[in-house]
Amino acid sequence: MRIAILGTAWPYRGGLAAFHERLATQLQREGHEVQLVTFTLQYPSFLFPGKTQFSDEPAPTGLHIVRKLHSVNPLNWCCTARYLKQQHFDLLITPYWMPFMAPALGTVARRVGGRHTRRIGLLHNLIPHEHHFFDHALSRYYVGSQDAFIALSRSVLDDLDTFDPQHHKPRACSPHPIYDHYGALLPMDEARKLIGVEPDGRYVLFFGFIREYKGLDLLLDAMDDTRLKQLGVKLIVAGEFYGSADPYLRQIERNGLSDRVVLHTDFIPDHEVNRYFCAANIVAQPYKSATQSGVTQIAYHFERPMLVTNVGGLPEIVPDGKAGHVVEPTPQAIADALVRYFANDEEDSLTLGVRDEKRRYGWDVFTKALLGLMQ
Repeated sequence: MRIAILGTAWPYRGGLAAFHERLATQLQREGHEVQLVTFTLQYPSFLFPGKTQFSDEPAPTGLHIVRKLHSVNPLNWCCTARYLKQQHFDLLITPYWMPFMAPALGTVARRVGGRHTRRIGLLHNLIPHEHHFFDHALSRYYVGSQDAFIALSRSVLDDLDTFDPQHHKPRACSPHPIYDHYGALLPMDEARKLIGVEPDGRYVLFFGFIREYKGLDLLLDAMDDTRLKQLGVKLIVAGEFYGSADPYLRQIERNGLSDRVVLHTDFIPDHEVNRYFCAANIVAQPYKSATQSGVTQIAYHFERPMLVTNVGGLPEIVPDGKAGHVVEPTPQAIADALVRYFANDEEDSLTLGVRDEKRRYGWDVFTKALLGLMQ
């Protein structure tokens, strides 16, 4: 089958690009011909609060990536659609993660659809974390352009009811597969040496872009708990600030955490990701809102127990008491769980649970659900 994936890919960086590239790799392994059609312009620079949208990694090998789509140029949308129609793809996969992309993605998909090409929407997120008055209309426009949908969490699939309440279009849910392309597991002492932290410390990892909804402020307040200080627990923050760092830096100073928070706040390149996960005792995702998260699937690959908050699809992926702890998004609840984890030496038992759970998240499971929507 000839398949196109219309969305973020190299030379753009981040979790979305990683997901689409890994999906393309899996589909190719299964014998399909796959083309990644990505952006010539993804976000106008004034809308992107990070340092850069672009990867400094070499292009992934073995993938066919074409830069065609301009996110804000309607004339280009028509040209991109014409290109896709000329290629006679059997399947167009159109990922969706924010309403800003709805006009471009929805218009292209509408023009490509027909008897020959099936259009499946890959729903990373349907209702955004930061709300605007136009979100609903834009998401409805995107939903109307697709023939079927696959969501990465039950909560996102439920959100689809807002736009397709009668379930007129086929849909499926398959959990976010494991990110298994960030290198091998490292011995903890080796990983800690590579990132420059104490070999015998107790470390919590917060990983990824630092955005308000991800709750780093909750975790920093939790780290102020006297019990965690007595246990010698420290925090590694690894990821780029998606906006101003000042509120977090003031919070660290106010809470007296300067000697207990390790800041590595540049974008973490792919070849260094394993160092941070393998150096940590537990990975914390103190999110205030969520759908699903690629961070959990990196943690599964590196067999790290997790602390997640009871929001969105996170509790679906991390069984409480087996692969980690699920808590309410408050500093007190986060602190209580971390104290329990370190004081009771839960790392070994929860790591066994992580190893058992990770078997559920193969890429072949995801592609089976995806391609099942072709029927």
